[in-house]
Amino acid sequence: MKKEGCKELVKRKKGPVPPRKILGPVPNLEEYVRPDWWNRIFNYLYLKTDADVVDDKKITAQEIDLFTDILKMPPDSRILDLCCGQGRHSMEMARRGFKFIEGVDRSHYLIQKARATAKKEGLSVRFKEGDARKIPYDPDTFDLVMILGNSFGYFETVNDDLRVLKEVFRVLKPWGKLLIDVADGNYLKDHFQPRSWEWIDKRYFVCRERSLSMDEQRLISREVITHVDKGVIADQFYAERLYTQDSILKLLKEAGLTDINVHGSLTPQSQRNQDLGMMEQRLIVTTVVRKEWTPVKPKKEIQTRNIVVLLGDPNKPDLLKPSAVFDDDDFYTIDQMKDALSEMNNYNFSYLSNHDTFVSDLMKLKGKVDFVLNLCDEGYNNNPRLELHVPSLLEMLGIPYTGSEPQCLAFCYDKSLVRGIAKEMDIPVPYAFFVKPEDTTFELSIGFPVIVKPNYGDSSFGITQRCVAFSVEELTDAISEIREKFGYDKPILLEEFLTGSDLSVGIIGNPPEDYAILPIIEEDYSMLPDDLPRICGYEAKWLPDSPYWKIRSIPAQLDDDTEKSIVEWCLKLFERLGCRDYARFDWRLNKKGSPKLLEVNPNPGWCWDGHLAKMSANAGITYPQMLRKIIHTAEKRLQIYTGNGEAQSSKDSNGTVKENGLVTNGNGNNPKPTT
Repeated sequence: MKKEGCKELVKRKKGPVPPRKILGPVPNLEEYVRPDWWNRIFNYLYLKTDADVVDDKKITAQEIDLFTDILKMPPDSRILDLCCGQGRHSMEMARRGFKFIEGVDRSHYLIQKARATAKKEGLSVRFKEGDARKIPYDPDTFDLVMILGNSFGYFETVNDDLRVLKEVFRVLKPWGKLLIDVADGNYLKDHFQPRSWEWIDKRYFVCRERSLSMDEQRLISREVITHVDKGVIADQFYAERLYTQDSILKLLKEAGLTDINVHGSLTPQSQRNQDLGMMEQRLIVTTVVRKEWTPVKPKKEIQTRNIVVLLGDPNKPDLLKPSAVFDDDDFYTIDQMKDALSEMNNYNFSYLSNHDTFVSDLMKLKGKVDFVLNLCDEGYNNNPRLELHVPSLLEMLGIPYTGSEPQCLAFCYDKSLVRGIAKEMDIPVPYAFFVKPEDTTFELSIGFPVIVKPNYGDSSFGITQRCVAFSVEELTDAISEIREKFGYDKPILLEEFLTGSDLSVGIIGNPPEDYAILPIIEEDYSMLPDDLPRICGYEAKWLPDSPYWKIRSIPAQLDDDTEKSIVEWCLKLFERLGCRDYARFDWRLNKKGSPKLLEVNPNPGWCWDGHLAKMSANAGITYPQMLRKIIHTAEKRLQIYTGNGEAQSSKDSNGTVKENGLVTNGNGNNPKPTT
């Protein structure tokens, strides 16, 4: 269970760390478009650069006037605003008396914005995050699906667009309607502006470049957004498919939609009267779904689930522990876990911890268990480098299990690799560099203080108070200690030492459909002597006699913007790294209060007194309930969830779901507990 060679010569490099490079002239825009550009671009800058179209209430009202006149839907219709952004259309319809409206969008930022606006105005619109290719609703749910504001054609392939339309077909009732407005491809091919620029307000201006893709099926755009004081703050590329009237009708028919009508085109009356881009001319199309009602599957009788819990081997050495063996604290922790699981009705838990017979025992269980609860975070034979071997074995045997897959565990075991992935995603990380075992000299490209870490490992292995260095001598001593005392002969990471709040973020669930962000916690270092560095390292997790044992975790005190940014980045990392069911993300603020990612823990400590349990407790979730949530999350992912033994939940007058004091808003993504 995780708690949460010789000296080298160092030459310090003079001068400041160079700023991040900004792209200059680009000969081929298409080469710079990421396949998932839509997963990155819809943030606060999007609202600024497209505000004349996106947030103009007059334009929105005019569009809803037109759409409602075309549709003639009664006010009690069940409506889905798919790819709703910040919900401008669905909220306008709610203002006009439509009672049952749901909004779904992939952008965490825009959904949070929509929820805040709806709450402020007292509008009964429910918003949730979700992928349009896998709409999170049952078949035959809605009378109307709207895809508005040119929110179609973002994916890299036509096949993905077809998946969206087939999902629309599935969630619409028989005789339900789809209304879609989509950029007029023929018009835009002839009229797009290759270059433009405009002032957004007194501080921001944006320059745009556009070109057709090589196959002339997509319009490639580049936006360089500049702030008068901060300089260039974004240089982003995106691509949108250019559907002609003929090609969109063909795709709708292929998805099974019939009675297709084109209601002309739409051009917004922009107040700025400048570059409208893809919004300049859009086709308005409606269709009808002709199908039979989907047969209702009979509910299965509640049956006892057989779950095998995999653990570390208490009879083998564990070199991460100070005594290298399981002690009374470890056995107490295991007993606490077993006691918590015993509270779950209709589940039969058995336990495997003998790694000598691990493989043969699991082979005998194949087909006899529903799934495995993988709590073997020590790794196979208590070797942390072999943690990924346990799910690999389960994959080979075809046994379902909780937690992350082998590839995710491999990624996250390498701190430098996670840093690189985060930087690629424009997620801030501390300045750092890599020291290989064979390096005897290197240039120190960051200023003191620095912290020295083993690049591979978890449970703060090798990270002690002496790893924080304020001079070249302390740095060489820290490297030597990791090499000699801990016997670590792999690459070392030298990282700028951040002095702000030390934060942890917990996620239980599987974004984007169903997850909960636990309340963020920070480490309280107030009890430490002034001369000790503020870190939660090896001493804090393993040495009861150390002053670091007095460190406590408390609810984090963050401003709203910082918290929203951290949560959004955690969700992106969860998906990009392939985390599953639950994960923990460690951050630290610099002296200016800006957050930077330290590491990602895909199978974090499950202990009764671990960080995940502390965060859960701050949300009013007990330790047994936390384990129950992890199990139910895995069952939902495996599509075997029946609600068996679920904690009680309720809805308030706004339809907000509350479970054990944690606000989830139907898919569990509000990080604050109820009060």
